[in-house]
Amino acid sequence: MHGWLSVSAPRLVFWESTAGCNLACRHCRRLEVSRALSRKDLTTPQVVRYLIGGLLQVGRPVLVCSGGEPLLRPDLFDIAWSAVEAGLPIALATNGTLIDESMANRIVAAKFERVAISVDGADAATHDAFRQQRGAFDAAVEGLRRLRERGMSLQVNTTVTQHNVRELDALYERVMALGVEAWHVFMFVPVGCGLEIPAEQQLAAEQYERVLTWLADRAEEQRLFVRATCAPQYFRILAGRKSFRRVQSGAKFATLTKGCLAGTGICFISHQGEVFPCGYLPVSSGNITGTPFAQIWRESPVFAALRQPECLEGKCGACEFKRVCSGCRARAYALTGNYLAEEPCCSHIPKAAALQVV
Repeated sequence: MHGWLSVSAPRLVFWESTAGCNLACRHCRRLEVSRALSRKDLTTPQVVRYLIGGLLQVGRPVLVCSGGEPLLRPDLFDIAWSAVEAGLPIALATNGTLIDESMANRIVAAKFERVAISVDGADAATHDAFRQQRGAFDAAVEGLRRLRERGMSLQVNTTVTQHNVRELDALYERVMALGVEAWHVFMFVPVGCGLEIPAEQQLAAEQYERVLTWLADRAEEQRLFVRATCAPQYFRILAGRKSFRRVQSGAKFATLTKGCLAGTGICFISHQGEVFPCGYLPVSSGNITGTPFAQIWRESPVFAALRQPECLEGKCGACEFKRVCSGCRARAYALTGNYLAEEPCCSHIPKAAALQVV
């Protein structure tokens, strides 16, 4: 078990502000999507006391308000004000469809340091089909435009499956044209609603490798910050390049440190207060309404195991890149039920494993 003095503070904490959402996206991490706010959502006083107060006990991590759709919460801006007043930097992750002129003004006034909006296709047809809502693409683009006009720092999130993998070149140019600072490309993890996406719509290990190599090439161009998420193999690819040390590191939202950050640099807190290593790894370490966040962060056996590469199993445990990569713990769990098992979507053969085969 790690002693608490040896545990670094999280850099980003993702909070599922509500289970409610105005969309029903095919890849949603929630198994059941609600169109309305949940009665089980943390109340405003609970958020201020247990979430904001709890985070302050471990440092000043960025509090990322996500969902569901966070803009559905009527108290979101009161919560944002409380966080900023307490000294916590805040960010917002939204589908962008609710950002009209008035909402854009409120977001900027709330002092969110960055807003991330999802764009999952190079055009409306691809994006809207994935988000299962006609007009979602145009609304997201308009939301980005309104926030850009007001000087907001912006990020585009994209989830990659077979539905858009052939559009990545066009998506890259589209994101560039949107005038954002960063593009975070999420490699799909089968969890929640995503469990219903058939295997043939998911990327094979060899495709992952090609996509991540392509992303590394785009990152080296330095036209904007590019990061692969839920794809720790990306850092193995970067480690083999001379540009690894200079590729866009050091930014507050970059967390460009190593591959899987679940339970080490980030964590996820559900709308009910359950603490998970990340939003795609449904293994709870406790609830902040019953156990202080600092205690969970510092003492959770799940988090402790994730912080020790020596605990990794299979070829991840034998891999020479395990401290740089660690494999996606959520994807391992989705396939095997064991979050320490080997990454199922990695084509790399570790040197030690190759020697054993010989």
